[in-house]
Amino acid sequence: MTVLSETKPPSLLSSKDIPSQERLIFALDVPSIKEAKRLVNDLGDAISFYKIGLELFMSGNYLDFVGWLKKKDKKVFVDLKFFDVPQTVGSAIKQLRQYGASFATIHGNDEIMKAAAEQKGDMKVLAVTMLTSLDDGDVKDLGFKVNIKEIVLSRAKRALEIGCDGVISSGLEAPELRDKLGAKFIIVTPGIRPLKNTDDQKRTVDVEQAFLNGADYIVVGRPIKDHCGFNTPKEAAISIQERIGKLFDAP
Repeated sequence: MTVLSETKPPSLLSSKDIPSQERLIFALDVPSIKEAKRLVNDLGDAISFYKIGLELFMSGNYLDFVGWLKKKDKKVFVDLKFFDVPQTVGSAIKQLRQYGASFATIHGNDEIMKAAAEQKGDMKVLAVTMLTSLDDGDVKDLGFKVNIKEIVLSRAKRALEIGCDGVISSGLEAPELRDKLGAKFIIVTPGIRPLKNTDDQKRTVDVEQAFLNGADYIVVGRPIKDHCGFNTPKEAAISIQERIGKLFDAP
């Protein structure tokens, strides 16, 4: 009698040369630069990569704050989801290059993505596929005739062919992206909920599942800022870093 050995699916855990500490990106969604600086100082060496988005942009002195983070040896993810006519987006990306951001997000059609890719320089341009606050019901309401997975795969494929460096994708769609498009491009997964989710994010996964599904980086905001179950944001961040370390740093 022949006994068939159990076969396991290939690992989707990222093999890119990224320090495990940098795989956690903290979403610095606060209303003022003053509060942002206080949080950065409080978090100390627990966080080395920050995402700064529209809320902080509207508070003023956004680009000065990018420079402040860089002087503290932090990496910066500019999450402004540039979306305009192609020439304007290309010009904006070209302007942003001088500030030393590592990542920037763009949204839109092929020509918009192409314009951004042509001007990105050493900065990584990431295409937004589908916001994690949307589910299939929302997509149907918006008039799409296909489901979220099909939209995400289509957008990601086009973005990579055009010259973007990666995509923003829910952890739920990441496995299919890896299967269909390979391992070379960057996947950044937002909407991470280390504990049970109770907010407006609909397509969420936890820390381990995001990476096991193929993410290179995860973005965590409220679970660190609100430090549920922990005494401080730093304690919450360290807890997540320890979970990431067990995945990537274990012998």
